Amino acid sequence: MRTWPARRWVVAAAVTAIAAIVIGVPTGVVQTPFYTRMTPVLWWNYPVWLVSSVLEGLLVASYVRIGPAEARETSTPERPRTARALGAGLLSAFAVGCPICNKLVVLALGVSGALAYFAPVQPVLALASVALLVHALMRRLRTEKVCEVPS
Repeated sequence: MRTWPARRWVVAAAVTAIAAIVIGVPTGVVQTPFYTRMTPVLWWNYPVWLVSSVLEGLLVASYVRIGPAEARETSTPERPRTARALGAGLLSAFAVGCPICNKLVVLALGVSGALAYFAPVQPVLALASVALLVHALMRRLRTEKVCEVPS
């Protein structure tokens, strides 16, 4: 990352801001008139939200082409593997979200079940989401030169 050009850092900052909005507004971590959270935001929601947003930004920026495309013959071009990043971003939203505001959780467990069973699992979801994002970013940075983005 030390050799990244300014273009990658701009993309990383823009995607970080977008991820912060996409995760923070619907979950109520960022207070807006569009949504009122029914349970208070816990202290650990803020660091998880910020770290997840930054990691998403860095991961997406790693796919920005650095130099001119080199013509290479490949029989089947591979698509970037973004399932980990998308899954981790979704997990981050579930981790920092209001347990009784999540319609799927309330449908499956009810309001009391969401508070009794889902809320205690949210810190584990937060750790899993950050771990997945770190793993995806580290793997991408290690294989960046071998698996260049196809033109």
